[in-house]
Amino acid sequence: MKRFLLISSALILALPGAAQAQSQPQQRPPQSKPARPGGPGGRPPGNQRPPAVRPPQHRPPGTRPPQHRPPVARPPVHRPGAGRPPHFKPIHRPGFHYPRGYRYRRWRIGLILPRLFLASPYFFNDWAPLGVGAPPPGYRWVRYGPDLLLVQLNSGRIADVIYGAFY
Repeated sequence: MKRFLLISSALILALPGAAQAQSQPQQRPPQSKPARPGGPGGRPPGNQRPPAVRPPQHRPPGTRPPQHRPPVARPPVHRPGAGRPPHFKPIHRPGFHYPRGYRYRRWRIGLILPRLFLASPYFFNDWAPLGVGAPPPGYRWVRYGPDLLLVQLNSGRIADVIYGAFY
């Protein structure tokens, strides 16, 4: 289906240009024009084209012209599922102790984390040194061994995984 859409959109874009090329008469060799004063370019040397004058824009009374503000420097936003963020740095933290009956498991996006790990001892609040950014509302960063998981609190569904965040 995607291939069909891609081919059909390419044909739609290419056909008007091809039809226009066929409808144009054959190119004639350029005819020599009479020389204008100032040289072969037709303009006196040193003169520039006058700047384009824009007509005044009419605004309703009492409105201000739009203000052009310089861009605001914002830290890069980490998109879930995009892998490691651009400014990611693994950090050293004390060892992780798994609860009884649990061992390391490589979690993936979309799986449900057990409720046991949705408690404050497993929440990771020091996310700034890693460069991952604050979790969105309703989500928390959870440490699971050497990995960092972005988990939705209501359902426990994993929205993002950063493997090897801690050593």
